[in-house]
Amino acid sequence: MSSSKINIQVEGMDCANCALTITKYLQKEGLQNAKVNFIDGNVSFDLNGNKTQKQIEKGIEDLGYTVKHHHADGDAHDHHHGHDHSEKGKIGFKNHWQRFLVCAVFTAPLLLHMLGLHIHFLMNPYVQLILTTPVYLIGLDFFGRSALRSALKGVPNMNVLIALGATAAYGYSLYGLLANKGMDFLFFETAATTITLVFFGNYLEDKTIDTTQAALKKLAVSQKTMANMIAFDDEHKEQVFTVESKDLRVGDLILIKSGEHVPMDCKILWGELSVNEAIVTGESAPVEKKMKDVLIGGSIAESGTVKAQVTAVGEDTVLAHILQMVKDAQTEKPPVQLMADKISAVFVPAVLSIALVTVVINYFIAHQTFSESLLRCIAVLVIACPCAMGLATPAAVAVGLGRAAKNGILFKNAKSLDIFKNIKQVVFDKTGTLTTGKFQISNFKFQIEEDEFKKIAYSLEKYSNHPVAKAISENWKVKDEIRWADIEEIKGLGMKATDKEGNKFIAGSFKVAHQITTDLSHNIYIIKNNELLGWIDVEDEIRPEAREVIQQLHKQNINTILLSGDKKEKCEVVAKALNIDTVFAEQTPEEKLLKIASLNKEIPTAMVGDGINDAPALAKATVGISISNASQVAIQSAQVVLMNNGLQHLPLALALGKHTYITIKGNLFWALAYNIVAIPVAACGLLGVYGPTYGALIMGMSDVVLAINSVWLNWKKVL
Repeated sequence: MSSSKINIQVEGMDCANCALTITKYLQKEGLQNAKVNFIDGNVSFDLNGNKTQKQIEKGIEDLGYTVKHHHADGDAHDHHHGHDHSEKGKIGFKNHWQRFLVCAVFTAPLLLHMLGLHIHFLMNPYVQLILTTPVYLIGLDFFGRSALRSALKGVPNMNVLIALGATAAYGYSLYGLLANKGMDFLFFETAATTITLVFFGNYLEDKTIDTTQAALKKLAVSQKTMANMIAFDDEHKEQVFTVESKDLRVGDLILIKSGEHVPMDCKILWGELSVNEAIVTGESAPVEKKMKDVLIGGSIAESGTVKAQVTAVGEDTVLAHILQMVKDAQTEKPPVQLMADKISAVFVPAVLSIALVTVVINYFIAHQTFSESLLRCIAVLVIACPCAMGLATPAAVAVGLGRAAKNGILFKNAKSLDIFKNIKQVVFDKTGTLTTGKFQISNFKFQIEEDEFKKIAYSLEKYSNHPVAKAISENWKVKDEIRWADIEEIKGLGMKATDKEGNKFIAGSFKVAHQITTDLSHNIYIIKNNELLGWIDVEDEIRPEAREVIQQLHKQNINTILLSGDKKEKCEVVAKALNIDTVFAEQTPEEKLLKIASLNKEIPTAMVGDGINDAPALAKATVGISISNASQVAIQSAQVVLMNNGLQHLPLALALGKHTYITIKGNLFWALAYNIVAIPVAACGLLGVYGPTYGALIMGMSDVVLAINSVWLNWKKVL
């Protein structure tokens, strides 16, 4: 049965348990490749035909979440036309901040005695009941509903702990009041402060997590802009009018002027333009564009005016591909997350068990009063933080991917970030990778008429995409080219053709001419019927940034290798100029593949290539890194893409991978250490009479500390 990939936006996921709840539901419905990212709300799965998308969305909403729908105006709206579910209950609050403010008004008077202010009427239990009840109802509206839904689905979330803690304090206090048990039974302030401070913690957590998405939001905003569309009236006169970029279609003609955003991917038909492509490449230096050059949607025209034809719109644009790739990478779980997921899945039931044991031990063994035992039990419930375990990896990955995207580095999956920590050697292709790939003919020699020699060379090489062949076909273009009866490109060797008279021609490397000449110093040999007609030499300049990149890799103790199909002498010249450690020259694509496989067996190896000719080797490497000119072919060919069409950000890509992993480890250590220390401290009563209050505050701040540690990766010096 055929399947289609579905991507939807879901609001209301507070932590990893929420994502786990939706994931289990999707798997239960038999959907494959279910991926849920609670940070940005992105949910994807393969729809197999057993259920419709509407039925799946209805099922997700039945879990208590809200599915966002994109209307014709391009903006997202939730299915119920209400507030975000993460901020939603039956009571009409827009967000956690509003809840906190309202709760704080009622809670503040209950806390005055903590400041040494003993106001007599506030000690009245009925006054405390009146002040606490609105706070408890607001808390129950949010935490209670969320807790009930998650418990019914078999995946209890952290709101179960908060709801139980607050209910225990409120219920016990209400019992003490109605039974006239005295002040020792009154914990109204505990219920109120727990709810109020958790709302405050949730607000802080939401704000800090939002910053992890800052780079991606900047990319997304750049997709929405205005465009000057060109049309022709009945008299064939050119008319220009303004439309929204989302209304453009492939083939439309547009006018782009200085200071404007390029509305969609397009090709220049007339004019020249200086373009800032920093939104995609991370490089703010303007790039000069001329007729037939491609413009990337979202880039900025700094000077000049052009007329262009739209080549891609919507999800087919380069920028849309980048956004989707980074979103997919966020949803991917690196291996280090698997342990955290396992712990998160059993965390809430474990804490509930610990809380119950706390009451039993304190009351029956430590001989504490039931009130004190209950207080410690509540402290355990509210100080435990399952969110920290679930947030540790996604927050760091989101920031690492965002910083990378901002610098023109695209990770196709989070696993690549994780793998980079182990990379000990980097293999480089030569042509188009360490060199610019822009060849010029430097010398040539022929045994026949010069014009005939050039015509044969051009007629052969015009059918090849190899950079050397392109240099020849662009420089020696003729009108009366040879019409071949048959022509084919043999990878790693060259072009082979047969004319209408049956003559066989070859243009290729020394491998095709080794039987008829011993001179192996030239780039291209032209052969007719096994007779050498002449040879051609071309020169390729080394990328200006290559030397510094190699030096930076050596400083990181990374071994460098040159792997190329070019002649050994030329490879050794480049390797010596750049101080590359090892050279493997004159390799066919098949030999490259075997060499990469061999190197991988020794130590984890990254391969850097142009993303097209080196696709098999890139796929075989531990991590394949493609140098790209923003073509969609290159985007699909490797796990990591350097969008600035250069090597300068390669060390940053490797360093970001390593430091993202370091941040994840730090987050997981904090999350584990916090819970391992905090829960026993609360259970033993070391937080004192205000244990639940301090617990709620500490719990909220634990997530904030973790999120701040992740956000710091945005500015951390990694090189």
